Amino acid sequence: MDNEIGNEIADALGILLKRTTRAHLHQRLTEGMGEAVDDVTYPVLSALARTGPRSAADLAHDVGIDRSGVTRRASRLEAAGLVRREPDPADRRAHLLVLTEEGRLVVAELRARLADHITASLSSWPPGEAETFARHLRRFTAEGPFGQAVSSGSRDGTVGSQEP
Repeated sequence: MDNEIGNEIADALGILLKRTTRAHLHQRLTEGMGEAVDDVTYPVLSALARTGPRSAADLAHDVGIDRSGVTRRASRLEAAGLVRREPDPADRRAHLLVLTEEGRLVVAELRARLADHITASLSSWPPGEAETFARHLRRFTAEGPFGQAVSSGSRDGTVGSQEP
C-alpha cells in the first residue's frame, strides 16, 4: 500500500474528527430530546454509556474537555434526571457519574437515531458495500492507528457507544 491511500484515509478522518462535524451531527441527533440533551451534553451521555460510571476527571479525557466542563454538563444532566452522582468506592472523597435508567433510555434513543441516520445515508450504496465498509471500519478501529486508544478507553473493556 502506498502513502497515497494513507493520505486519503487521513483526509477523511480529518473531516470526521473535526469538532464542527461532530457538533453538527450531535445537534441533529439531539433535536427534540429535551432541554438537557443537546450537542454539548451528548458526548457526556455517550461516554458514560460506553465506559460505565466514571469520575468527571476520568470522563474529561474521553470527552475532550476539562473536568469543570464535564461537571457543568453533568449537572445539567443530573437536574434532568439522566445522571446521578455516587460515592466512588475506590476514593470516598470523589464521586462517580452514573447514568440513571432514564439516561439509559435516552442514550438508546440517541443510538437508534444515529443508526437510522447512518443507514439512510448509505441506502444508495450497492448491496453488500455498506456491510463490507462496516467490517473494514471495525477492523481499522481495532488494528489501525487508533486500536490501542479504543481498547483502553473504557474501565470494563466494553466498546459499543456510537459517538462520532
